[in-house]
Amino acid sequence: QVQLVESGGGLVQAGGSLRLSCAASGSIFSIAVMGWYRQAPGRQRELVARITTGYSTNYADFVKGRFTISRDNTKNMVYLQMYSLKPEDTAVYYCNLQALGRPEYWGQGTQVTVSS
Repeated sequence: QVQLVESGGGLVQAGGSLRLSCAASGSIFSIAVMGWYRQAPGRQRELVARITTGYSTNYADFVKGRFTISRDNTKNMVYLQMYSLKPEDTAVYYCNLQALGRPEYWGQGTQVTVSS
């Protein structure tokens, strides 16, 4: 069984920074692709960034150059460093784990609110 717990959300002014963290329990973290998704009110959940087991990353166009995803397999942690935040980044951010042949897992989400 895998549990994902996000932290680090909050209220920040436009142009500010936040660092989200996701702690994963279970034994499959090192073989899993980890991702951050977000969902704003009235909108569908969308991919923000993803990092593979080989540390390859990909980002949604709307965060390229502003957000950085990283992982620490020794601590079962994945991070999302967010810079130059904009009001349109306001959303609930979710941690996601995908491993071949395993169920997909989601965290409970952490709220990020960017004020103008």
